[in-house]
This record gives sequence, structure tokens and C-alpha cells, in this order.
Amino acid sequence: MTVPPAPGPVPQPFLHDLVSCLKAPTVALSGADGQIRPAGAQGVLAHDRRIVSELRVDVDGHEPAPAGHGLRGAGHAHFTGLVRHLGDPGADPTVRLERQRFARPDGVAERLELVNNAREPITATVRAHVAADFATAEAIKHDGAQRGGRAPSTLSSPGTVGWSDGDLIVTVTAANAVVDAHEGGAVLSWPVELPPRTSWTADVEVAAAFTGGPPANAFGPADGAGWDAVAVAGRSDLARLTERSVDDLAALALSDPLEPSDTFLAAGSPWFFTLFGRDSLWAARFTLPLGTGLARGTLRTLARRQGRRHDPDTAEAPGKILHEVRIPAAGSWLPPVYFGTVDATALWICLLHDAWRWGLPAADVAELLEPLEGALHWLTEEADPDGDGFLEYVDTSGRGLANQGWKDSGDSIQYPDGTIAEPPIALSEAQAYAHEAALAGAALLDAFGRGSGRSSSGALREWAAALRERFAATYWVSDEKGRFPAIALDGAKRPVGTVTSNLGHLLGTGLLRPDEAAVVADRLGRPDLDAGYGLRTMSADAAGFNPLGYHAGSIWPHDTAIAVRGLAADGFADVAASLAGGLLRVAPDFAYRLPELFAGTDARAGEPVLAYPAACRPQAWSAATVVALLQAALGLTADVPAGTLRVAPHAAFADWFPLRVEGLRVAGRPLTIAVDAAGRAEVHTSAPVVVDTPE
Repeated sequence: MTVPPAPGPVPQPFLHDLVSCLKAPTVALSGADGQIRPAGAQGVLAHDRRIVSELRVDVDGHEPAPAGHGLRGAGHAHFTGLVRHLGDPGADPTVRLERQRFARPDGVAERLELVNNAREPITATVRAHVAADFATAEAIKHDGAQRGGRAPSTLSSPGTVGWSDGDLIVTVTAANAVVDAHEGGAVLSWPVELPPRTSWTADVEVAAAFTGGPPANAFGPADGAGWDAVAVAGRSDLARLTERSVDDLAALALSDPLEPSDTFLAAGSPWFFTLFGRDSLWAARFTLPLGTGLARGTLRTLARRQGRRHDPDTAEAPGKILHEVRIPAAGSWLPPVYFGTVDATALWICLLHDAWRWGLPAADVAELLEPLEGALHWLTEEADPDGDGFLEYVDTSGRGLANQGWKDSGDSIQYPDGTIAEPPIALSEAQAYAHEAALAGAALLDAFGRGSGRSSSGALREWAAALRERFAATYWVSDEKGRFPAIALDGAKRPVGTVTSNLGHLLGTGLLRPDEAAVVADRLGRPDLDAGYGLRTMSADAAGFNPLGYHAGSIWPHDTAIAVRGLAADGFADVAASLAGGLLRVAPDFAYRLPELFAGTDARAGEPVLAYPAACRPQAWSAATVVALLQAALGLTADVPAGTLRVAPHAAFADWFPLRVEGLRVAGRPLTIAVDAAGRAEVHTSAPVVVDTPE
């Protein structure tokens, strides 16, 4: 009898050493030499399919030796390779190939430039090897899914070759190239005769198009995120992180085909070029100081798809905000429109409230009051199916996500000894978001004269107060270091008493009393969680801790930023500054493009910064993190309906100053803030607000 092998590690392709060049919904992933090889996740992906699986250039059969590369923007990469078999005798390279790549929403464009700095003319043949395999993003994410290229389906010499896969057509155009098709792809070639001190150029363009228009759930490109140019003067690391991050965010912008003027941020590259609830909401919330347009588009796009019925297969319910949307042909194991999230509905309410506070016009808020009331109904009536007073989740379909908070991996909710908690799960941060959302909803209903009965502002405040009391009585546990809130309650209503980064999500929501918030802030600042590079997802003291565990010890920049903004809001700037400084410390290691997550190694022990090799980069809420950090450092809060703007830099961020930030907006008007070395703030804005800058 043959015994099946035990399950082993999933060979997910690594991304950390690839160069990512993107303009949503397209990304090109290559090696540092610029070559796109049929290996791992490399390729050009668009609409969750790999439209190019190989784009490799050689000169006379020799691949150029890589000499360097760099990103000139989120969608512009430049590679230099040395052509060592040509040119003058001697050690100095005299012939090189310059390769510039430009990402476009429908594909990529490449400019090849062969440069001859030799004293003599050269003769060469430049070739581009091109292939397409149309593997789905889900298959690539699992193991790379390299299936080999296909024979071209169209050939039009000179210079054009194409492939088709059902409704999707890919065309490669290269002027003046000779095209040689074969079973696995095509070769484009150019004979080159190049005098001394001259160069030769050729352009290769890859374009993808749908024969009958975009498929269901395909989102269109957007012309940026709608912000002003953002400039930071002061610390060079902070300035470079801001520049790269804001550029990446603009490249991740997508539009709603149901209303193309509405823009939101795709969750991340390369797997998540689509609408997510939680991810898109947090990214829009972090970036409110840049303007409210992105929040408006995100809120409206999600509201159009708000739940209307009960469907256990998709986890849909009336008033609920969805988890993610996928193109049906993308190969995802989840339903194309999936609602399996316990927190997106509360976060939608919180974003609407915060956008209103930052100056989202009253007319825009008013248009969303009906979806707001639906969301509040789900939050207070349906999110607690067993009636114990807490929001919880369980995958009743057996085909959805086992965990439906932001830590949605299968082992994310575990006891200190590593035992996995059994569902239904009532996450601590879900209660915090719900508490904040109920109060936010009450404020909006009061301001706009809406709500009655169980949906009145008074009833919402009573509900929030009762939740706060239940949480205090149920979630607090103790270990050898003292008391703290458990990460969750399990299916038997037992607290899961593991110290995790979820603690940071409780702050700033009003769920905790001041004395409780102080205890949580103290735990967040201890070295088992604050690794010196940011906030670990799980305490290093837990049995299940793994610095490379997806949710069990790694560091997620957005998770750290949520803790930073909560700590700053509740008055614990010292801990906030320590965590924020950790992210600045690692930014150079990732070329100022913070990844989805990285390893939770110990900076104080001298351990190096390590990549989580399969992490997406850029990721929307990671890129948006820098804006949240700047807001915390500046002590920046807005209440446009009340006519106030507060800028209160804290001494804990002293090494961030002097600092000047241009390109911010409040109430739709430009906002510039400068903080001198002593922490004194100077604010310039034409917004109709009174500026408070306490000494």
C-alpha cells in the first residue's frame, strides 16, 4: 500500500528580490537584470492573468551582465547591462544595453538602447524572446504555475505577434523587428550596425485587451489618487519614504466601472489588484490628510456593493460591507464577490465619519446616509448571531475564510501554548471597531438629523456603552507580566490569552478606559512586541512565535501604524514614536518601498532586517503608513464641522524635527505644516478652520 506523503510547505513564489513596475491593474515583475524569465512569479500580470511569461533580451545570444537598476517611479524602471563580448579590448566595458520599462494600465512598454562607447564600429543582433502562458494569479501565487509559453495565435510581419486566451488578446509590437514564431512563443530580432560613440534604440510594446469589453468585476485604471504633490523636507529617510509611498499609492489607484469618477486603492501588487473592504478602507483612512476624494470614492464604490440579502455561500447579509471582489475567471477559491469579513462594515462607518471630520462636503456625506443606516443595522443587529453581545464570525459554508479579521490565516488565533482556537471567534479589535463605529454613526445621525428608535443616536451610544462594559468584564486576562486584553474569545467563550499586536487596534477607539489604555500602551512598548523595527504581530514570548510567521511574529507596517495612531490619540506619544521610528529604520532596507510584511527580528539584539520573501510590494496600506506616521508626529487632527484644526507636535518625535510637509489638504484647501527644531508648529491654510497650535 502506498502511503500519501505528509503535507509539506507551500512553494509560494518569492517576490522580495523581484523588481516591481506597476500601473494598476498591470504589474511587470522581473529580476534585477530586467529580464522577465519563465520562473516563479516573474511576468507581466493584468486582470489576474499573466499576459507575458517571458521577455528576455540578448545580444548575439549573450545576455547582458547586470550593472545596476533603479526605479524612477512606481511605473518606470531602468536597467543597465554590460555587453562584454563586444567593444574595445581591455578591462573597461565599452558597450552596454540600457533598458527602460514603463508600466501602463493595459500592458508595458520597453525601450532598448544599445550604446557603443567603443572606438570601433560594432555589428550585432539584438533579440527579444517573448512568451505568454495566461496562468491565473491564484495559480501563480501557489507555486509559480510555470506551464511553458504558447505558440502565437496571430503573426503579422514585420514586428507584430499576438496570443489569445478566450476573451483576452495580447499583442506585442516592435517596429522593424523580424518575428520568428515557435511553439513556445516568439523571437523578435534586429540586426544592428553601430558606429563608434553612437547608440541604437528599439521599442517593444505589450498590450492586452478584452474582445467583448472588460469581464465582470474588472476594475478600470484611474488617473492617480487625486492628491496634490506631497513634499517632505527634513529627515532624508522620511522624505524618501514619503516620495516613494505616495507615488506607489497613485499607481495602485483603480476606478469603479459603475462610476469611473470614483477612485479607490487596489489592495496590493501583484495578487490584489482589486477592491478589498478592509484594506481599501484603512488605506483611505490613513491618507485623509492628503484629501477626502479617495475616501469618497472608496466609500461610494463599497456602498454600491453593500449586502442586500442573506447568502451563507458568500457570507452576504443586508447592510454588510464586502471583503473582496474577484474576476470569475481568475481562479480564486473564494466566491467572486465575498463578504467574509467581520470588520469592514465598522471600518466603513469610521471612514465616513473621519472623512466628514476632514471636510468631505455635506452633500457627499448625505448621499451615504442610507448605506450608513444599513451598515449600523448589520453592526448592532446581525453581527452577533449567538446573542452574547459580541461580534463574532464563523465560516458556515466550509469554503470561505476560517478567520475573518485582518489576521485571516488559519493559525492567527492561537493560545500562548500554540493551540489553535476553535470558532466562532470574537476578535478583540472587532469589538473596538464596532464601539468606535457606533459612536461615529451616532455623531453623523445627529449632525444630519437622521435615525429613530433602535437606530437613533441615543440607542447607538447606549449600545456602545454596554459593549464597553461587557468587554472590560470578559476580555481581560493576566500573565506573568500583568493584565491585558485577550486577542479573542473562542467558540466556548474562553479568552484566547496571547499577547499580540491586536492590542494596538483597541487604542483610539474609546473602548478602553484611560487606565486600561495605559496598561495596553505599556504592553505595546515592551521588547517582546516592539522589536525595534516595528510592532510584532505576536509576542516573542508566545510558544507559537515565528519571526517569519505570516501573523505569528512578523511585522506589518500598517499594523504598526494603527497602533501608532491609537497611541498618539490616547496620549502615549513615547511608545508611538518608538514604533514609528522602527519603521523608518527599516525603510532603506526595502528601498523605501515598505512591503506588506517583513520578519519580526530583534533590532536591539543586532539581528538584521529580513524580508518575508512572498510579501506583496507595494501594498496599499503599507504605502499609506507613512502618512499615518506623519499625522502622529505632527499631532494633526481635524474637525471641520466644528471649525477646528489642531497641530500639536510631541517632544517624543523630536528627532523628526525640523520637518515641513506640503501637499496636505483640509476641507478641500491646501495645508502646509512646518515644525522647527524646538517642536513649534507653523500652519498655512485657507480652510475655514481655527488652527490650534498649543505650546
